[in-house]
Amino acid sequence: MLDVRRLRLLRELALRGTIASVAEALAFTPSAVSQQLSVLEREAGVPLLERTGRRVVLTPAGRNLVRHAEAVLERLEQAAAELAGTRRGLAGPLRIGTFPSATRTIVLPALAGLTDRHPGLEPMVLEIDPAAVGGALRAGELDLALVHAYDFVPVPAEPGLAAEPLYQEPMFLASGEEGGEKPGPAAGPGVPLEVLLGRWRDSPWITATLGTLCHAMTVRACQAAGFAPRIRHRVDDFAAVLDLVAAGQGVALVPLLGAAGGPPPAVTLTGLPLRRRTLIAHRSGAARHPAVTAAVAALRAAVPGPVVPGPVVRGPVVRGHRDRPDA
Repeated sequence: MLDVRRLRLLRELALRGTIASVAEALAFTPSAVSQQLSVLEREAGVPLLERTGRRVVLTPAGRNLVRHAEAVLERLEQAAAELAGTRRGLAGPLRIGTFPSATRTIVLPALAGLTDRHPGLEPMVLEIDPAAVGGALRAGELDLALVHAYDFVPVPAEPGLAAEPLYQEPMFLASGEEGGEKPGPAAGPGVPLEVLLGRWRDSPWITATLGTLCHAMTVRACQAAGFAPRIRHRVDDFAAVLDLVAAGQGVALVPLLGAAGGPPPAVTLTGLPLRRRTLIAHRSGAARHPAVTAAVAALRAAVPGPVVPGPVVRGPVVRGHRDRPDA
């Protein structure tokens, strides 16, 4: 009989490529992962792995077993959801992943509604970059999570996970006071990105830290406008980013929720033809788990109404950012 826990390890190895990365993601030692995979090979009765240097490649039999493992793990999630549905009331921990700009605007209001309706639940919030959410969900460290995607940085499909859209919001260029030497282009419908961003090609830029989706979004947007940004600061908190812009330290791209409290007086926000989309991710098969269903309903109810990011705004402000996420 094949062990489900070892099948999880094989699935992660198929995704990550090295035993060391699987061990790091799942809080095992590399020797423990190797030992468990060797046991799985004995259970299967055929070679599942081929070692090439530091990397491990799955054999055709190993790849086929991973395909079956995905189906087995999804069915187990469905079974757990059905069992949970037979219990009276919701209780126990519910681990929710989120990113900073969604924490205060969506997750906190959702927690209030969730605990009012289901006092037995114990929501536990973890701020995590969307790039790391997949591994945390598959490892069982999270039950669901908010992830975001940008026009130039879509969310890649990951085995074992499912996602549903929550909302979308516009993006802005945050810049300091212009001084009047070179008036900027008037932002409006049809103004191309290379015009809106090209003016700032020689300016210092403020991005998120390397490896995050927000960092990739800024770099790719600038590349689409015909230049590579000269990055001076790497900061993940959008409030701090706006303060740096106000201090004359550079320009930055920020989403609507990142500026929802209003930018500093010296900061101008220029509307861009870019969007950030937020999705709710969970393990495949867990969509009907009562706790996940309750959390999704609370998150949807907490999506804010139209938010205008302060009085100093140049260019279009999309007021209805609760548009259909697929619009």
